[in-house]
Amino acid sequence: MLNSSVTPEGFRVGVHKPSYSVPNFRNGSELSSLGEYIDGGCHENHRNFPDGDVVEEGARWIYEIVNPFPWRGATYIESGWAGSRAESPETITMAPPAQCSLQKVLAEHLDSDTIHQVLAGLPRPVLYDLAANSTDGDELVLIAENCCTFTHDEDGLPTGLVYIKKNVKKNEQVRADIDDFELFETVANNPYLPDIYKEVMVLRPGVQGESEIVGDFRQEATHVFEYLRRNSYIPWGHYAANMANDAIRYRTSDLNRTDMQGLRHLYYQRSYVILARQLGLQVEIRGRGLSDIELEQLRVDILAVQQKENNGHHPATLWGWNFGYDFSGSGCRLHASHQMIHQQYAMVPEMVTTLDGGEMPSYGCGDLVADTITRYRQEYGRDFFSDYLDAIRNNRRMDGRDLPESLVVYENASVLLFVPKAQVSQWELQLMVIADDDGQPVGNIIEADGQVRTAIDEGILLAQHIYAGLGAKMVTSLEYPKRIGVVNGQRLLYSFLPKLPWSMGAFSEAQLRFICGHFPEDFARACRAQAEKMNN
Repeated sequence: MLNSSVTPEGFRVGVHKPSYSVPNFRNGSELSSLGEYIDGGCHENHRNFPDGDVVEEGARWIYEIVNPFPWRGATYIESGWAGSRAESPETITMAPPAQCSLQKVLAEHLDSDTIHQVLAGLPRPVLYDLAANSTDGDELVLIAENCCTFTHDEDGLPTGLVYIKKNVKKNEQVRADIDDFELFETVANNPYLPDIYKEVMVLRPGVQGESEIVGDFRQEATHVFEYLRRNSYIPWGHYAANMANDAIRYRTSDLNRTDMQGLRHLYYQRSYVILARQLGLQVEIRGRGLSDIELEQLRVDILAVQQKENNGHHPATLWGWNFGYDFSGSGCRLHASHQMIHQQYAMVPEMVTTLDGGEMPSYGCGDLVADTITRYRQEYGRDFFSDYLDAIRNNRRMDGRDLPESLVVYENASVLLFVPKAQVSQWELQLMVIADDDGQPVGNIIEADGQVRTAIDEGILLAQHIYAGLGAKMVTSLEYPKRIGVVNGQRLLYSFLPKLPWSMGAFSEAQLRFICGHFPEDFARACRAQAEKMNN
């Protein structure tokens, strides 16, 4: 049996109505006072040591929703938590960070020289937290100046880093003179650090290594570099589209439509060119990027070769975006490697050689979607995405409240931005391409024409702006694409997964059991309200 929440009749939702008795094996009681009430009297722990068995006759209901894609696990919604947010969806938000400046506190008691000495002498865990959370640019400059060595101009502004040459096994290596790399990275990724320090420390091309720049996008105030990560954790290398040092974007609220167009154009361009070359099509253009017209013509040429030759070449795109850097005083990096907005992408091969000389399929996350489609057709004799769209459009609340039922945040002729019924991250959003190409669902960016690509880009930007308005600081975005050249009814899907301070993931999530404190319909209400604010 395919255990998916999507069925031909709509979403299937389970409900737990806890009622049980617990045998008491405790030997003795350890009664004690916990303290006193503010108006007098003792508060004791008697209720923690009951006599006899414990009987629960009616705990709060828990809703269980298996993900539409069963390999993503199941979501559990606690009715009490979710009920309070259903009545007040405006509480689905995070407060902006409070102003934080240790030197301003110290200035009430100490002179400036002593303050500088105190900041330099702080214990490392305290210094890490201050570097991550301070909103005082001058204070962050002091921390930066104490963790590495800069060169300066006559006005004292940094012009570069000081580098050290070192011979390792007869090979000369060059590294920046950094005393504490974790502190260096943390302060450099704080949005409140002055831009000139950000540029010198982490943004200027070459400062983070020798990765070659093999593409760029320039239009008005937008400037994006494309870096080749040739020695990558992705075994065949990958590319990164980074906002450039003269177009600093540390917050998604600062990201504009042209920025998103540039980031995504480099992804489309590189993917199309890689695939074209694999199919024997030569792209002669060098020294500049493809125009929108040239890009679209290349896509059409690729499709023509695929249809004419009917080849069995089925690679897949890989695209992802980690937004938001954070570092704790305990030494844990909590999310992306860099706060500066960037996106990463590659082309996944169809097969990989095994150690014994054979072959096996190379993993692509979109293949898991394809498996669900196949199993769904075997189970019901129906198309999965048709039923999934029907379930979304005809959604019903699980709690029975007389409140809005829609999961849809935004829709146009090409894409649907919605809240999944079963969220694998609190505040998850998904973007589905609902457009067709020659009667078949658009399942990857090769099948997406210019209009659809623009709709995807704008949908991604809208999702990120909604998160910025709600206060999300760390968001992982990923693409679930169909294999190129395959016809199976699969639709291109994007998932946006915020990391919330109270929901970072633990043993439950490691089992693919995702705990959620709101109903999906109410998060959709909060997102629509945020979108309306942006339009007004």
